[in-house]
Amino acid sequence: MDKVADLVSEMKRLISAAEANQIHLRAFGGLAIYVHSQNNPRFFYRESPDVDFVVSERDRHKLESFFHKMGYSPNKQFNLLNGAHRQIYHDALAGHRIDILVGDFEMCHKLPLDGRLTIEPLTIPLAELLLSKAQIVELNRKDAFDMISLLLNNDLGAEPAGNIGLDRIASLCAEDWGLYKTLSLNLERVEEMVLSQDLGLTPEEQELVVHRLHRIASAVEAAPKSVAWKARSLVGTRLRWYAEVEEVDQG
Repeated sequence: MDKVADLVSEMKRLISAAEANQIHLRAFGGLAIYVHSQNNPRFFYRESPDVDFVVSERDRHKLESFFHKMGYSPNKQFNLLNGAHRQIYHDALAGHRIDILVGDFEMCHKLPLDGRLTIEPLTIPLAELLLSKAQIVELNRKDAFDMISLLLNNDLGAEPAGNIGLDRIASLCAEDWGLYKTLSLNLERVEEMVLSQDLGLTPEEQELVVHRLHRIASAVEAAPKSVAWKARSLVGTRLRWYAEVEEVDQG
């Protein structure tokens, strides 16, 4: 079994076992992108042994005993200091590393996930999955590829139909000017990459991805903005509009 298939199998094993223990564990990150890119996974490249999850706040106290039963050891120092918001576990034998966000997704920007962890059976919802990449201020090539992969393989529209929730993206950006700003910049960056670089896309695939990028941009611009959004927009980029994310020691 190759490394990606092994990780996907482990991800599914953990999610299934967590459900049996009344824990809603949902994946984000590269493996979640892969799960939703099965029609055309060629933009998926991973060598990392990490599996990234989100769990609800009410389930966080169950994590250490659960992962112990599943063959994992906690990063005790990290979890002691950060466990209310983030926890890390290792399977030294298999070489797997589990990184878990507790509650909402919070990196450069916050994506509320309350009541959202049961929409998809394995991952966070597609809208938040796309935004988890689009909210990265210093977007790298791998993260841009993840966005392209999602947009190439998934339509925009109503969530119950299995689409990337366009209304959800628009509503989150209409409440948070910072998220709106970073998303807007990254939509432009990804479009430029798709159009200016030879990524192996056919003209039809290029057109499809760019069309979906434009649909997101149009929906975000058209959504009625909150009072707080309008107030923050007046300040603009004179003040930092995102949180700085520190790298975590994998030890």
